[in-house]
Amino acid sequence: MTPIPSLSLASLAERLSRLEAEREVRHAFTRYMALCDVPVRPLAGESLAALFTADAIWEGVGRHYEHAFGRHQGRAAIVAMLSRYLPPTPHFATNTHFVTAETIEVAHDARRATGRWIMMQASGYVDGRAELIGARLVVDFVPDADSPRWRIAHLRTERLFDAPWQVNPRAALPPADGSTPA
Repeated sequence: MTPIPSLSLASLAERLSRLEAEREVRHAFTRYMALCDVPVRPLAGESLAALFTADAIWEGVGRHYEHAFGRHQGRAAIVAMLSRYLPPTPHFATNTHFVTAETIEVAHDARRATGRWIMMQASGYVDGRAELIGARLVVDFVPDADSPRWRIAHLRTERLFDAPWQVNPRAALPPADGSTPA
C-alpha cells in the first residue's frame, strides 16, 4: 500500500472546497435536466431561473442546434426560450433526459467549473411523433456570491444524432397533495 503523503491543512481545505464545488455543480446540472423533463413536479421553491446566473448564456451549437435554438443571454431570455417547450405550452407529451460520460473540472481556486456530459433525450410530442436524441453538453458554472450553490454561466448543447422512437406515455403525475386526479 502506498503511504499517503502528509498534507497541510490548507491543501486539505482546498481539496475539500473543490469536492464540494463538484457536488454542487452536479446538483445544479441534474436539477436543470429534471426541470426540463415532462411531466415534472419541481421541488418546493425550485425554478429554472434560479439555476442560471443573471447574465448566463444558453446556446445551441453545431449545424442543427445553432439554427434550431440559437443563442440566448440573460436569465429571463433563457427561461422564456425554455418555456416554449415546457407546460403549459403544448409541445411534449413526455420528455425525459438521461446523462452520462460526466466530467467535471473545478478550477484550483474553486471559482469556476466546467462540466461535460452526453445526454440522451427520449421525447414524445403532443402531435404523436417521438424521437430519441443524443447531444453533447458543455456547461460552465460559477459559485453564487450569496449561497453555497453554483449556477450555470454558459450552457452549450450540440445535437449528435436522432433516431425514431416510440413513446407510450403514462398518465400524468398525481397532484402534489396526494389526492387522486379527477
